[in-house]
Amino acid sequence: MERKKTIYFTCITTIFGFMLAVQLQTTSHPKVRDTRDIWELRADLKKEQQLQRQLVLEIGDYEEKLRNYKQKQRSNQEAVLHETVSELEQEAGLTKIEGLGIVLTIEPFYSDHYVGPIAETVSPELLHRLINELNMYGAKEIAIAEERITNTTAIRDVNGATKIGDSKISSLPITVKVIADDAKMLCNRLKVSTIRDDFVVENLQLTISEPLTSVVIPPSKEKWNVKYMETVKAEKEEK
Repeated sequence: MERKKTIYFTCITTIFGFMLAVQLQTTSHPKVRDTRDIWELRADLKKEQQLQRQLVLEIGDYEEKLRNYKQKQRSNQEAVLHETVSELEQEAGLTKIEGLGIVLTIEPFYSDHYVGPIAETVSPELLHRLINELNMYGAKEIAIAEERITNTTAIRDVNGATKIGDSKISSLPITVKVIADDAKMLCNRLKVSTIRDDFVVENLQLTISEPLTSVVIPPSKEKWNVKYMETVKAEKEEK
């Protein structure tokens, strides 16, 4: 009998201890409930909406900055392209140029006792020799009889007349305009050069001016015929 009482007491004590443990566990970790009322919920919702609008505005601002940056990049590329085209035109002699330089004058020259034909033009060979001399002494740009001299300018004899490009030298005197970085040195070297004697041999006189602060050289009148090139459609840039 005593043994049964002991077993009952043990079982009851175990059940009671288990229930007590469950109660303590529930008390130590209570379930969190949202105790905010409707007004607090509305206020929090308004804050979240305001934060969302602010983020949207910031995203729009950054996108606008990105568009402006890309537009500036394109503008800079166009500016660089225009600058490159301008430089190439200058190198090709397609633009007017002004700078320090000298002016040479070619005119007939005869001694007091000269008897013979009168020179009415300048031979292409003599002009080539003059151009080579000018280039050797630092000439940057040259114009003969208002015709710009470039790397492709032809100076030749056509039926007894000297032609520079498509223009004929019809009569004397003619002027030769030269631009150089050091016009004074160019002038001094020409004065001691033998090039003037070469002109005298052909009954011509080459007069050299003093350095000038402003010499204007016109653009080339040459026409460029492109035979073997054609435009190509630009490919779309990969994103």
